[in-house]
Amino acid sequence: MLLIYSNPESWASLSAEQRDGLTRAHADLYKELDEQGLLVAGAGLADPITTRTVTIRDGVTAATDGPYAETKEHLAGFYLVECDDIDQAIGYAARMPDAEYVAVEVRPVMDSSGLEM
Repeated sequence: MLLIYSNPESWASLSAEQRDGLTRAHADLYKELDEQGLLVAGAGLADPITTRTVTIRDGVTAATDGPYAETKEHLAGFYLVECDDIDQAIGYAARMPDAEYVAVEVRPVMDSSGLEM
């Protein structure tokens, strides 16, 4: 999974031309991955202000506004891709324009095929 991170300061510092370039770069990469049959799923995430964090303590469910982590960076989106190895995934992550501004994290997805559902 390729996890795209952002923060309000880096986004605000981009010109309209840079934002358009970022959008086009994502569209091109998304299309390429889809055409190669490597794309499983991908999406951008809503602004962190819409986040609700759910906890259960002593059997009581609570939902609080905002993300759990107190950081400037937030998860902005993801691509789930089928890669032959971690190096291929890193190569695609490096092609994401977000890697120039904040970060793109590459994290293998665990195989849950042995779990009974």
